[in-house]
Parts: sequence; C-alpha cells; structure tokens
Amino acid sequence: MTDIFSEPLNSVLSRRDLLKLGAAAMAGNAGLNWRQQSLQAADQNKRPSVAAIYTQCFYLSHAYHILHPFLGPYLFNGKLQEPQCDVVSFYGDQFTERDLSRGIAKKYEIPFYKTIGDALTLGGDELAVDAVLSIGEHGDYPDTKFGQTKYPRKRFFDEIVAVMEKSKRFVPVFSDKHYSYRWDWAREMYDTSRKYEFPMMVGSSVPLAQRTIPLEIPSGTELEDAVSIHGGPIEKYDIHGLEVLQSMVEFRKGGETGISTVQFLKGDDLIKAGRQGRWSMQLAEAAMQAELGDKKRGLFDPIGSEGAPEPHGILLEYKDGFRATMLKIGSNGVRWNFACQVKGEAQPKATTFFPGPWGNRNLFRAFSHAIQHLFVHKEEPYPCERTLLMTGALDAAMHSCFEKGQALMKTPELEFSYQPKNFNQFREMGESWDVITADMTPPQDFVTADPAPR
Repeated sequence: MTDIFSEPLNSVLSRRDLLKLGAAAMAGNAGLNWRQQSLQAADQNKRPSVAAIYTQCFYLSHAYHILHPFLGPYLFNGKLQEPQCDVVSFYGDQFTERDLSRGIAKKYEIPFYKTIGDALTLGGDELAVDAVLSIGEHGDYPDTKFGQTKYPRKRFFDEIVAVMEKSKRFVPVFSDKHYSYRWDWAREMYDTSRKYEFPMMVGSSVPLAQRTIPLEIPSGTELEDAVSIHGGPIEKYDIHGLEVLQSMVEFRKGGETGISTVQFLKGDDLIKAGRQGRWSMQLAEAAMQAELGDKKRGLFDPIGSEGAPEPHGILLEYKDGFRATMLKIGSNGVRWNFACQVKGEAQPKATTFFPGPWGNRNLFRAFSHAIQHLFVHKEEPYPCERTLLMTGALDAAMHSCFEKGQALMKTPELEFSYQPKNFNQFREMGESWDVITADMTPPQDFVTADPAPR
C-alpha cells in the first residue's frame, strides 16, 4: 500500500467560496490565526465544512459514490442539484493502485491528513469542521468467524467522537451501512450519539430508490406479514435487504416495537420452513412477480443466466407478534423486491426498488442528498434506530448461521421501540431516469457533474 499526503495546512483555504471569504476575513482580522479566519468564513458562508473519512476510494466504491454529489452538481428527481456542503479534508485508511482519491484531491484541492484527528481539526488542536462523512465500506480487512468483514466503522467513530469530546463541540455524523459487525459496538455508537445529542445518519441507500410499482404504507396500516428479496451475497447485501424490509414495515399500526427472535435458514431448511408456513411463499412469489412479471415459474427456479445459487433467508419475529422475512434469491445484485399483506385485503401489495439504469451506482444520489440534509439542517432524515435494529438482527442472523447451526436466536436486546418518520422528500421517484437513460454510457472516472436535464 502507498501512503500519499499533500501539504495540508495551506490548501484548505482554496476551497470554493471559502477561499474568497477566508481571504476577506484575513484582511479584516489580522489578529486572528488562519484557522480561526477560515472557521469565521465558513460561518459567514453558512455552508457546512465536511471531513471525509473512508477506508478506500476507487471506481464504484462507496466513497466514490457518496463523494460525487458532494463535489459537483447531481441529479435528484430529475433536477440538477448543487452541493450544499464543502468537503475540506480527507483521511484514507488504505491506498492501492486503483485509488482515485489522489486525482480527486488534486482536482478539488482537498488535502489529505495522516490521522482522523488531523482531518477533523485541519491539523490544529480543536474540531474545525461542521460535519463528518465516515465511509467504512470496501478495503482489505479480515472476516470474523461469523462471515462479517471487520470494517473499522467503530474505530472511525471512536476517533471522531474523541475529537468532539476534546473540543466540547458535537457535529452531525454520517456512518455508512450498518453501525458495526458487532452488536455491542453498534449499541455503544448509538448510545454515544444520544448522550452527546448529535444527529447521526446510518444505513443503506436502497430504501431511497424508486418504487417501480407505486406503493406506500401509510402510518398505522395493519400489516400481517412482509417479505423483502435481494440477489446479492450473504451479510453485505443482507443488511440492504433488511433495511428495505424495515423501511416499509416500521409504519405498521403501533409503530416499531422491536424484534424478539431471529433465525437464519438456507437451502432445503429454508424451503421446508416456507412449506410449513413459517414464512410466506405467497408473498415471496408476489415480490418476485413485481420484478419478473406474470410468467409462471417456481420461486427458486433458475432466473435467466443467474443460475440457481443456494437461497437463504432471515426470519424475524417482532415483539408485537408481527413477522417478516428477508430472502436471498438468485444472483442479481440489483434485485430489491418487497411484498406485504395488509389485514383485510385479499391480494398482497408488492413493488421493486429500482436503482436506476446504471445499476446500484445511482442509488447514491438520493442517499448523498439526504446526508447533506443531515449536515445542513442538523436533522436526521429518518430514525437511526431503524439501522440499529437491523444491525442487531443481522448480527444475530450471522451467529445463527455460523455458530448455532441455524438455530432460533432470542433477541431481548432488540426489543426496543421507535416511531417512524416520513422520508418521502429524500426518495428518488424516477424522474432522474428521464435524464440518465439505459442507452447512456456510465462515466468511467470521477466526473465533475451529472448530465443536465434536456
């Protein structure tokens, strides 16, 4: 791995309008040091300054996707949006030959720092940014014996909080995907954010995708059962499937009450449980039909060229008696399907979450738009308890799979309640795909901006 760092202290002041305001501040406040002047300029500009902390940044990595809407105009619901924040520092945990952050840093005059603390203080002694992006996905990290990659999300979080504690100033934090591969660490991260009262956003980008068949679950809807389906690998995509599921069922009557049991099943054991009625094969068929149409096929039959990889599922029983299931069917990495049964209705409701014509990369426009809302308004776009609950469910499922022989896991630690929040303003409704179309070639590098609407 290659270690690369630019000269950090002088280049911060050349970022966009901050440079002009910083220069004016210097001229009028000669008695202040340059860092105080830059902070004063940021206050005047009212654009949050952001430290970006990530594991690796390469083509189609999460850092690549999330940073793009922070550094140039991006499409959201068919309109070209200007970034609302200024990224002023980078910390990269690992660098390889495919790293793109060298070019991004040079292009946008963003300095690297050797530590997370320095990236947050801009090389000084106190917190010098208004928000923190923490992107702990991708990179060369070992796995646990439960099949979980040991991404350093908790380490990143701890170092971020240490700077805020020392500075006695707390700012919004975004942490990508689930909190941590360990439940106790996840709970500690959440509790720390509540203790210091800083807003936090965590979780998956998929719940913000377009629903190709319009489907809303009004708050207070009485649901009897629900299923979500993805086509990706175990654990890394299971969190997305779980978040799709929870983003819909949390609106059921009574709000969220928590989860009492979790069980991981695969192959014949999963199919047997479905035939026994422990999860709804009818709902799973409706969810797949939303994607594939009315063509008759067996639920686990091969799909096109995907073959027939072993399916698996995570069965959830909630404290209020509700049940729901997340399934992995096939091997299509852009499969995000959902179906539910509303009490008193004869037919299931089902939809597909469509990420856009360029695959999952388009999910991150709406996602980054929501993150910028967090940073600008200091308001969580939707409850971070959703991801806390699904982090715990995923950890329990991996223990069920790899340690307990697919046994049912009791989860009293997940029996906590929260109230959902309407997040429609952050969802992509599909208008952007009138601009980004299937016949367009996706960019092969880090481009300045999305195409403008015609």
